[in-house]
Amino acid sequence: MPSTSLLYRLSARLAAGMVPLAGLANDKVARSHRGRRGAVGRLVAWGRAARDASRPLVWLHAPSVGEGLQAESVLQVLRHRHPEWQYAYTWFSPSAEPLGRRLPVDIADYLPYDLPGPVDALLAALRPDVIAFSKVDLWPELATRADAAGTRVVMVASTVAPRSSRLRWPTRSLLREGYASLWQAGAISADDAVRLRRVGARPDRVVVTGDPRFDSVVARVSAVPPDDPLLAYGRGAPTLVAGSTWPADERVLLDAFAHLHVRHPEARLILVPHEPTEAHLGPIERLAARLGLPTPIRLSQAGPSPVPFLLVDRVGVLATLYCGGMMAYVGGGFGRAGLHSVLEPAACGIPVVFGPRWQNSREAGVLLEAGGAESLAGFGTEDAGEALHALWSDWITNETRRSAQGRKARAVVQEGQGSAEGSADLIEAAVLSRPT
Repeated sequence: MPSTSLLYRLSARLAAGMVPLAGLANDKVARSHRGRRGAVGRLVAWGRAARDASRPLVWLHAPSVGEGLQAESVLQVLRHRHPEWQYAYTWFSPSAEPLGRRLPVDIADYLPYDLPGPVDALLAALRPDVIAFSKVDLWPELATRADAAGTRVVMVASTVAPRSSRLRWPTRSLLREGYASLWQAGAISADDAVRLRRVGARPDRVVVTGDPRFDSVVARVSAVPPDDPLLAYGRGAPTLVAGSTWPADERVLLDAFAHLHVRHPEARLILVPHEPTEAHLGPIERLAARLGLPTPIRLSQAGPSPVPFLLVDRVGVLATLYCGGMMAYVGGGFGRAGLHSVLEPAACGIPVVFGPRWQNSREAGVLLEAGGAESLAGFGTEDAGEALHALWSDWITNETRRSAQGRKARAVVQEGQGSAEGSADLIEAAVLSRPT
């Protein structure tokens, strides 16, 4: 059985010990640490009180919201097929907590740190039949110890980006045993399958099952009521909805909007920051004032009528806002954290634009190839702002082009459906093939 190296264990313990210190400078890290405190006790208590050994337990883990939505679509298929099974769900990032709390599972909580003691306690109390990691967040200590205990370890919607650090030393060496413990890995694409084998997954254990995010996105967009009041903010005028943005995105967006508004005063911007905290919203408002833009109206203070510049200060509404817009900008393409999901606006049938750092997003590449998206050239704010201004203006004046790109974007999403069933098949097979 594979087991983690001494170097990995030392690294994991050092990282866990440094989290409280890092939390002093980063609120998100601090919230993550606070949420993780007591998680072992809560999960163990549930296992002792409510774990029914006569029923299989599927434990799904996803690091954050995007991966959680992938896992949710698979969970829905499994619950429909096997309502009698028990289900656990864990997450890593505090942004995923609201999603985790609403999922139809028996127990949901933060995943404790990947250390031998907590891992052994969880496995002993929960006795999972299967642990299914979503997308990229495989934890070697949990994976190897679960495998040694007889739990099937699988990955769904698994991907390894071409430039991922997991392909390089030392990360590849530290994670290899975790990947080697996989009973099965469902890769998003054939290229991802090749790279999964390179990082340590056994060649005969990797299959291509596609990306269940397509299913979750279609379900989410289809569930938007046609009379939802939020749709009105984007309708009736050329509106760009900018979702999951960071400060680098916002500088480009506001610069482009300032130039655009001179010739197209009817244009609207709906800006949805990735983290709509006061520390993030305030600088946006001040930058808009310096650029002479219409005063941003926060969603919490807006009336029912559309405004030129809507600043969204709540979470959970982005899919609806995309469906009310005519075009979309997706954030994350100017930083190192990665481009956010481009599939929601594509599912709404509107064209998508994003920054130049999109290469780790397979979906962005597929949309670009299909003609449903555009990427801004260059990394400088001024150059990118000019490029966005030109594209934004063209989308307003050239309805034929904009509509055609929107149809192509939607077609990409429609063609990607069906992967949730394939991922559920993989987990189901893992449960049913376990020795009794």
